[in-house]
Amino acid sequence: MSQELPRIGIRLSGAVVPRACVELAQAAEASGFASVWLAENPFQRGVFTTAGACAAATKRVRIGIGVVNPFTRHPVQIAMEFAALDELAGGRAIVGLGSGIATPIRRMGIDNSRPVTAVREAVGILRFLLPGNAITFRGSIFRLEEARLSLPRPDVPIDFGPRSGASIYLAGVGERMLGACGEIADGLIVSNLTPLRSTKRIIDIVTEAAKKAGRERPAIVQYVPCVARGDGEEARQTVKSAIGEMLTSFWPVDNDWPPSREATVAESGISRRDFTAALARLRQGEPASSVLDDRFVAVFAIAGTAEDCLTQAARYRAAGVNELALTFAGPRPLMDIPYLGRALTA
Repeated sequence: MSQELPRIGIRLSGAVVPRACVELAQAAEASGFASVWLAENPFQRGVFTTAGACAAATKRVRIGIGVVNPFTRHPVQIAMEFAALDELAGGRAIVGLGSGIATPIRRMGIDNSRPVTAVREAVGILRFLLPGNAITFRGSIFRLEEARLSLPRPDVPIDFGPRSGASIYLAGVGERMLGACGEIADGLIVSNLTPLRSTKRIIDIVTEAAKKAGRERPAIVQYVPCVARGDGEEARQTVKSAIGEMLTSFWPVDNDWPPSREATVAESGISRRDFTAALARLRQGEPASSVLDDRFVAVFAIAGTAEDCLTQAARYRAAGVNELALTFAGPRPLMDIPYLGRALTA
């Protein structure tokens, strides 16, 4: 294929039954995909156990945690869980950190009012702990006294020990978090419902921050819902349900949207009036297939025939995205993944 593509992986989450995640991870590896990413959200299944099962059931794909947050998991606990996962994966694991979805975290009674500080401190703690170092740390959010992971002793045969080069990715949309990513992280995870114009702007911010810090730009991974079918129109209709679910789950109920959501709408090319009307109809129970027109599919998804999907993926690569993690929507991902994989590896 002449067009340049990003690496292609799949995105799973705590909303998916663990056994199904393992089957999907195996299908992705058999189909030539590069990675399996698992997103953890409050009040869903935790992902480290599922990620471990996916790691044990595969041999080649990278296993990404994308993301956990240091408010609900202390950085030491994240380091402990990741160390075990990375041993199972033989060094294929990546850990992603983010500040999480604010409202559900506050429902736990947790003060998450300083997200950038918390994530910065967590990255620093992980950088010390994962290679097996001891750390005494007195930050604004976290404090540690002579903390060190108790990893296997040198006299015990192991397949994999402490790893100094573990990759740490961040997720976020605010300029301060994006700046932190450029300064201290190995990669950025761009969430679902991010138009390509927004992605370009985000990459510019990260690139500039990395340049000022004297670093190379971190890798960019973007999550996108996907349906790949031989019948392209069927695929585009099917993916609308996934877009509708995301919109109603993650968009504010009232009309007072945060700046990041206002930017998403402005950069989507869909008017605020049309966006608001679609949200209202979706929340009234109308099916996404009748509410969302092709503009929403074009902006927020990759859908169509395999060839259509790869053409759309190439646009993300041209914008600077290194890897796409596709959320395969609809009832038949175990058929859709191999279908797209055959075109990917042709």
